[in-house]
Amino acid sequence: MNGVVSISPSIFQDQYGRNKRKLRISVTDRCNFKCMYCMPEHPEWMKKQDLLSFEALYQFCDFMVQNGIEKIRITGGEPLMRLGVVHFIRNLQQLRHKGLKRISITTNAHYLTKYAHDLKQAGLDDLNISLDSLNPDQFQFLTKKKLKPVLEGIAAVQSVGLPFKINAVLMKGKNEDQILPMVNWAKHQKIPLRFIEFMPLDGDQHWTKADVVTEQEILKVLSCQFHIQELKQEHEPARLYRLNDEYDVGIISTISHSFCGECDRIRLTAQGELYNCLFATQGLMLKPLLDQLITEKDETIRQILQQALYQKTSTYIWHKAEGFHRIHQHSRKISMHMLGG
Repeated sequence: MNGVVSISPSIFQDQYGRNKRKLRISVTDRCNFKCMYCMPEHPEWMKKQDLLSFEALYQFCDFMVQNGIEKIRITGGEPLMRLGVVHFIRNLQQLRHKGLKRISITTNAHYLTKYAHDLKQAGLDDLNISLDSLNPDQFQFLTKKKLKPVLEGIAAVQSVGLPFKINAVLMKGKNEDQILPMVNWAKHQKIPLRFIEFMPLDGDQHWTKADVVTEQEILKVLSCQFHIQELKQEHEPARLYRLNDEYDVGIISTISHSFCGECDRIRLTAQGELYNCLFATQGLMLKPLLDQLITEKDETIRQILQQALYQKTSTYIWHKAEGFHRIHQHSRKISMHMLGG
């Protein structure tokens, strides 16, 4: 389609009619963990001067909320490694009256003993916490860090009353033996748990289909101990299953089931690239344009964003082709630690 796409000025929408309600912002690519499904062995960090300032990020969030964004999730890398992130969350409260409904963060929990109280006071609504094993030796193998500070961080957010979910990425031969232990632990603790299929976004691009623990394989393990009832999937990526009529576990089956049909997410990297899909081969560099938001010349930016978001594909690349294959190995070097998942 030539020219500017004609869409209601109040909300961004793609060519398949999917309204964009959620914005995920990576505030840093740095992380103190080295999870094998995310971080390359030898990462090349972004230069600090190349990162978007929190002032620019706030202006962008203000602009996006006025154009339909209702939920903002702050990611990394590990977002709590960037100084000023708590103050940024506090500032985002000013956007509530403009339509912002939820402010969240994704973290490895290592720094939550230090920041849980401050995050609560800043107005954070909830957290996603990455935890891929309850076995200390296995956890250290997966992350190159100790498990204890993570469990202490989880206890800290429980103590201040911040809602959170646990996300666990499963990999064949690495941690699929944690399915039942994690479910039983989370069920006992009354913590929501989501299993995630291993995606081809690892830093060194070693992903293969053989490494994926699929949704059906997870359910097969769970069926050994629980009666399973599938629940209706809403607008979230996780498919929910009720175990023994008393506890719900989610599975984000990115590889075995496409859930693109109602995708409402937009992603911004720490240096200002906008991605209309987690697996998009190219992003739109916004950093040079963001100063215009301060001078109220925002219609040009809106048209540029509208065009970029309108072009979002119906589904990601491997669901368009026959069989599975590695994606973006030549066309895109960005990995999970740079985009936040």
